[in-house]
Amino acid sequence: MSAALLADALAGADVIHDRATLEAAIEGMADAIVPDYADDARPPLYITIMHGGMPFAAQLAFSLGERGLDLEFDYLHATRYRGATSGSRLAWLHRPATPMRGRRVLLVDDILDEGHTLNAVIRWCQDEGAADVRVAVLATKIHDRCVEGVCADYSGVEVPDRYVFGYGMDFNEQGRNLPAIYALAD
Repeated sequence: MSAALLADALAGADVIHDRATLEAAIEGMADAIVPDYADDARPPLYITIMHGGMPFAAQLAFSLGERGLDLEFDYLHATRYRGATSGSRLAWLHRPATPMRGRRVLLVDDILDEGHTLNAVIRWCQDEGAADVRVAVLATKIHDRCVEGVCADYSGVEVPDRYVFGYGMDFNEQGRNLPAIYALAD
């Protein structure tokens, strides 16, 4: 895809949340997360869901570290989008190598949309023996199509029921490093 397509998308997109808003939301999430893990003898297993979760997960990890919460890192790559703007069948591209049995797991992703990917990932962690699985997402999309029982334990901002990109979320595999969240025109 050419840079011109991303430029065209940006020209017709609305800024939903700017960088300052997102950074403040991440700081607030860190404040909420730390007390939930403060008494644990072992650091939580902090699993970034790639690729979209990477920018948010890095910033959240630094905020947690500033507050004294140590983390053990791993990642997974499961996707339903594979460069498209609508989801399809889940593809597992990489599973974490760190054993989960008896561990507290904190999954970190860019967005909770309908929850199909997170549902599969949560179930997989539970099947691997995780003692507790919690979810932190930068954004939660507002609609009534979420998989029953799937929700974020920690969420930074809400976004409208439109295709959103930036701050980890892509538009046809581009724009993940944009420092704001944008929504395509309706």
